[in-house]
Amino acid sequence: MSPQRITTRNSRFQVWQAMLNNRTKRHKLGAFVVQGVRPLTLAVAHGWTVEALLYDPDRRASEWAADLLATAAGERFALSPELLRELGEKGDDVPELIAIVSIPDDDLSRVPVRDDFLGVLFDRPTSPGNLGSIIRSADAFGAAGVLVTGHAADPYDTAAVRASTGSLFGIPTVRVPSPRDVLAWVEARRADGIPLQLVATDEHGDVDVFDVDLTAPTLLLVGNETAGLSAAWREAADRTVRIPITGTASSLNAANAASIVLYEAARQRLTARSAERSAEAEHADVPVPMPE
Repeated sequence: MSPQRITTRNSRFQVWQAMLNNRTKRHKLGAFVVQGVRPLTLAVAHGWTVEALLYDPDRRASEWAADLLATAAGERFALSPELLRELGEKGDDVPELIAIVSIPDDDLSRVPVRDDFLGVLFDRPTSPGNLGSIIRSADAFGAAGVLVTGHAADPYDTAAVRASTGSLFGIPTVRVPSPRDVLAWVEARRADGIPLQLVATDEHGDVDVFDVDLTAPTLLLVGNETAGLSAAWREAADRTVRIPITGTASSLNAANAASIVLYEAARQRLTARSAERSAEAEHADVPVPMPE
């Protein structure tokens, strides 16, 4: 099918601009704007629905772009460099490809919970960049998903998508309006036999993070950048941990704090698995007594 040519800021172009800048319209339309080699590659690799690909037909396509244009789903739109630059939001740089990608349902069933579960809940984040950074760290340290609660920054904001460097497409990120919905989900998982613990982070926590067993199924609770966790989450937490810090810093950025605790959870789990393998190997080397 031949691409549709768009040479002016027509109604279709204005819809794409609205996806960039207007959260309400973005979610009403059920789609968001994605650009960059890694984010686009991961979106396709993880089966996200690509509604459209926008490109400059007069520009020689790279091998990566040509492959996506040949194989990815969705409509094709041929735009001028000027229009692509506006949607790209990168000054004079013109993105080679821009995708319009469907927003998935905010369904907690998208987050898999197994015996080794590790997840992050970010309560009322205000910064899309911080939210994207936490999604990136959660992906890097083996988390199964990220929950975003309350009146919060949008994970599909372009700043959040950029900060996640594509990790948004690698692990489920689910927006949940209230703690009540998450706590019901937690209780259902516990009823299924998963001893899911809620571990809150706070500079005044009652125990250092490395003194808590994070090898158990864990949902890490991270608070708003200014006010911290809401009273509901403080009350729901099974443990509240602190990160020991020195120097003149009074506290850590929410994304940094979350990354440190995620790393500690990953470190504990890797250490535990290594110990199990060593024990199994040692057991395998024990000579079996021969019958007399």
